[in-house]
Amino acid sequence: MTAKRDYYEILGVSKNATVEEIKKAYRNLALKYHPDRVPAEQKKEAEEKFKEISEAYAVLSDPQKRQLYDQYGHAGIDQKYAYEDIFRGADFSSVFQDLGGFSGSIFEDLFADLGFDIFGGSSRSRASRARTRGRDLEITTQITLEEAAKGTEKTITVPRYEICSTCSGSGAKPGSKRVNCPQCKGQGRIVVSSGFFQLAQTCPNCRGEGQLIQTPCSVCHGQGRVRQEHRLKVKIPPGVDTGSNLRVRGEGEAGTAGRGDLYVVIEVQPHPVFQRHGNDLLVEQTISLSKAVLGGEIHVPTMTGSVTMKIPAGTQSGKVFRLRGKGIPDVHGRGVGDQLVKINVEIPTRLSPEQRRLMEEFARVSGER
Repeated sequence: MTAKRDYYEILGVSKNATVEEIKKAYRNLALKYHPDRVPAEQKKEAEEKFKEISEAYAVLSDPQKRQLYDQYGHAGIDQKYAYEDIFRGADFSSVFQDLGGFSGSIFEDLFADLGFDIFGGSSRSRASRARTRGRDLEITTQITLEEAAKGTEKTITVPRYEICSTCSGSGAKPGSKRVNCPQCKGQGRIVVSSGFFQLAQTCPNCRGEGQLIQTPCSVCHGQGRVRQEHRLKVKIPPGVDTGSNLRVRGEGEAGTAGRGDLYVVIEVQPHPVFQRHGNDLLVEQTISLSKAVLGGEIHVPTMTGSVTMKIPAGTQSGKVFRLRGKGIPDVHGRGVGDQLVKINVEIPTRLSPEQRRLMEEFARVSGER
């Protein structure tokens, strides 16, 4: 198990930092690593970083937790608080209160998505648990090298959960009501204390909902969602490669607080002629011995059609020529790659008497025995 990093080091502040300095450092890092503000391929890494800096802020911004951490380190915090209790009481909202669209619910929803219960057992916490964003989905689609070079549009089928239209997502039979869970008293979680230790866990009876369904919906059987297949068109830009990740907002699974996102992972099929190296393409061409010695012209296939290329006299086998701008467009719009043409010289294995006589004459003239 990887050891936890020092909280002060994570936020980049000294151990004598004031609360305002800690708040400022957290604010800058939180905005930098907010998962919605980074490229799709960096989202998972950003989420982990966001968790780390938020945990550090939650401890260092609280005088009691900070004193415990300064005295005992991570061991003191881990023994005193359950993971979700670390965030309880931390003042997250005031950090972003002057940022308009980035304050309030956007950060609260993100904390909920990442597993943070920063509002404790209050009614706001129960509302947060009840209103959850739908799960992100990932699907892989195959395209040809030609489609990767020019861009394309694909119709894909996404199996996903939709809000049940019969019960409007409540999971309860229309006309019936939910009741508070008798085990957790509507809190959605159970806290067990024993001396210095405190353990908080999701209520197993209501699975964290805080309420129970007396009469389940006959269509979704109390789940509030039904699985359906959804077809949609996805535009794939020129320049994508295997592993490219396209984020389609709002096309994931449905949740009571909105849909998740769909991530389309690209897989480019191998090509029988071209080999791709980044934005460059490589093609191998075989020429005769006489053309390698005397020079000439050959026809070379490219992604936009065949072109004529000159072979200078004395070309060696393995020589690579470059056709500028005949490769793959950069997916970020930074120009177009090149096409590399590798020459293989074919050595004849059988010679006619006349060919052999001429080769022997060539060897004699060249001073070879």
